[in-house]
Amino acid sequence: MLDRLLTDGKLAAACPSRVVLDHVTSKWGVLLLVALSERSMRWGELRRVVEGISEKMLAQTLRTLEADGIVDRAVTPSVPPRVDYSLTERGRDLVEHLLPLMGWIADNADDILAGR
Repeated sequence: MLDRLLTDGKLAAACPSRVVLDHVTSKWGVLLLVALSERSMRWGELRRVVEGISEKMLAQTLRTLEADGIVDRAVTPSVPPRVDYSLTERGRDLVEHLLPLMGWIADNADDILAGR
């Protein structure tokens, strides 16, 4: 795997993986992916589940993850329109790798922060 990231022994600045890494591992990106790992959710549900996220960051992060093919946005024509967000197949695959990392973080966060 590391050979796919290295160019002449370096983690190249122009590597496309950096863009994807930025999208996927942003604070809000990770938290939204974890929230959506259980089920699809509407905008308001995501705002309640991911405490502290602003409307601007929620919209921006969902737009980015949708453009990357990680999150699906489904609009149901109704009054008002219903919009549901869910993980795509790529998103579900990603979350399978992300959840163990988040578990490790949850298990170690208190000790890490206490040692500061």
